[in-house]
Amino acid sequence: MELVKLGKSGQVSIPRAILRRLGIAGDQTFLIDTTPDGAIVLKQAGVYPLEIYSDGRVREFDEGDRLTPAEAEKVKRALKKTR
Repeated sequence: MELVKLGKSGQVSIPRAILRRLGIAGDQTFLIDTTPDGAIVLKQAGVYPLEIYSDGRVREFDEGDRLTPAEAEKVKRALKKTR
């Protein structure tokens, strides 16, 4: 266990040895919570980019997913064989 000090602006620096032990480097995002007994808990958070698609872009995806008539016929024949 290591001793750290809370700065005037409410910031705490995590000791380098702890970061190395956990394999944490660079810009890392954390979730912070407290426990009923007063402990502060930090957990590494995964942050992933989110892309929001316009209706037009969604239509493009839908069109790209459509089967050609030849593909549809092939699927139809394959399904008949399994019945």
